[in-house]
Amino acid sequence: MMKIVVTGTRGIPHIQGGVEMHCQELYPRIVDAYTKVTVVRRRAYAATPVVDIFEGVEIKDFAAPRSQSLEAIVHTFCGVLYAKWVKADIVHIHAVGPGLMVPLARLLRMKVVFTHHGEDYNRAKWGWLARCLLRLGERLAVRYAHRVIVISDVLLEEMKRKYPRQTHLALIPNGVQIRQSEESKGDDREILKQWSLVPQNYILSVGRIVEEKGFDRLAQAFIEVAPKFLKLVIAGGIAKNDRYTDKLRTICRKDDRIVMTGAVGHDKLVPLYRYARLFVLPSLHEGLPIALLEAMAYKCPVLVSDIPAHRAMKLPDGSYFAGKAPDALVKALHKRLAQGALKRVAYDMSTYNWRNIATQTKNIYEDLCHGTTEGVYTEYRNLIGRD
Repeated sequence: MMKIVVTGTRGIPHIQGGVEMHCQELYPRIVDAYTKVTVVRRRAYAATPVVDIFEGVEIKDFAAPRSQSLEAIVHTFCGVLYAKWVKADIVHIHAVGPGLMVPLARLLRMKVVFTHHGEDYNRAKWGWLARCLLRLGERLAVRYAHRVIVISDVLLEEMKRKYPRQTHLALIPNGVQIRQSEESKGDDREILKQWSLVPQNYILSVGRIVEEKGFDRLAQAFIEVAPKFLKLVIAGGIAKNDRYTDKLRTICRKDDRIVMTGAVGHDKLVPLYRYARLFVLPSLHEGLPIALLEAMAYKCPVLVSDIPAHRAMKLPDGSYFAGKAPDALVKALHKRLAQGALKRVAYDMSTYNWRNIATQTKNIYEDLCHGTTEGVYTEYRNLIGRD
């Protein structure tokens, strides 16, 4: 039995965040008769009732200070010590902030896998000291982890440029999953009615309410150019007493066609994607956005900023606008909406299959622990037929 302890994430299940969604989809597909996975969760984020096992993944809760600068690093420290205590074969650390703990894991003689989800030091919310620590976390993690996973081609090339001596880099992207149980459309319209939405008569944007997502610019552009029959839906967790959230709310109050839903479960996001006229993501920073992948999986026409992470996805013509140009979003949104009802788009999603992603990740574990046993693993997966 191979033991994997996962830390650096807020935890699973149903906790908002790209890393959290990544872990929720990935690790249930890795657990099997040969592998035990424990995700270390931050106790404050556990839903009620508290779940100790999620689809075969064990969850271990530890408290952490509710401080933006301390929460992740303190909790990851606890996670690494826990991994050592339970004699884990591998500790898998996610994100560059928690990456500060990679050297500790190495000092404790543990095998370490690190996943780089994006250059978090570029996020607007961080001050200069936090940015320096995040850059240090990246440097230590990439240098000292036994294996480094990056989630996009753009990030892979950047890591090769910054750390040319690191030979254990692997590209394994985020994934997306259309669950068969959600294919039924029977309750979709009832869900839309919660926000007084009509199919094809709203624009959708999804993500955490943080400054680099650019929701304020989207709301302003919508107010300027959207026809009166359209609504704008911004779906994402809303922070309390946050300066950017207050700014966004002030803008949204100017037009009653703008709906801020707060955090939305995946079961309700599906119909929002399925019936949106257009999905817009005006981010100035992304790793590989799961919200965009989900929109593509449900064939939404999309309009996104031209940051490298979005460009790497090679979307159809007309899908991009100059993210930093002041009026580019207004002009691009007006142009797309002037086309009337937009056709659904069949994107190539083969790269983002969670089953393939889980297999690639599991093979890294196997190789790091005791050489490749891919044949045994693949045979077992075929036997149980697990997605």
